[in-house]
Amino acid sequence: MADFPFDAVLFDCDGVLVDSEPITNRVLTDMLGELGWQLSVEETMRIFVGKTVKDEAALIEARTGFAITTDWLMQFRERRNAALDNELVAIPGAASAVRSLHAVLNGRIAVASGADRLKVELQLTKAGILDCFAGHIFSGHETTRNKPFPDVYLAAAAGLGVDPKRCAVVEDTVTGATAGVAAGATVFGYCPKELGHSSATALHGAGAVHVFRDMAELPAVLAAWRGDSR
Repeated sequence: MADFPFDAVLFDCDGVLVDSEPITNRVLTDMLGELGWQLSVEETMRIFVGKTVKDEAALIEARTGFAITTDWLMQFRERRNAALDNELVAIPGAASAVRSLHAVLNGRIAVASGADRLKVELQLTKAGILDCFAGHIFSGHETTRNKPFPDVYLAAAAGLGVDPKRCAVVEDTVTGATAGVAAGATVFGYCPKELGHSSATALHGAGAVHVFRDMAELPAVLAAWRGDSR
């Protein structure tokens, strides 16, 4: 497709490629409850989706009186990863969309996630698409600043040898959309009906140029993009 309007596509992972947020936030809800902060999974998701637990350590301490330690974070990640390994499934249509775009762009796709690398690789393996991102996985834990700053998207574009302005970014949260816009990319918002994703209104407000609900439609949405209005 010589007329494809982007040189590369950069994907967020959680909530875009894999349905991880309900699982991760159930584990977090349990662990916050053990510290004395009683929340429902839905409440936890409203507070934490799009953010890292480490970055919200001050909020957790304010609500529980417990200072988040490296050991506690390691326990959280171990419990989270075990649950993900047992339960995780791909977002419907994500695998086919990824493979289609990988073919169209001769492999110029990447994952740019705010999560740690171990989690991202575990999740892509479970989704059956790790091979599509070989050598092109970027973690906000490995950049100077995590999302909503643009660093991880800039790193992904550089890793692919592509101008970020020629990249499409696929995000489902305001935090991630803000990062993609700050990187100079064109952001497309994924907004299904399920809890755990920012609303279409919020995604547009963060700078997403188009919001869609079915990941299987993504290749066609990107191919048809001509910079028209939302």
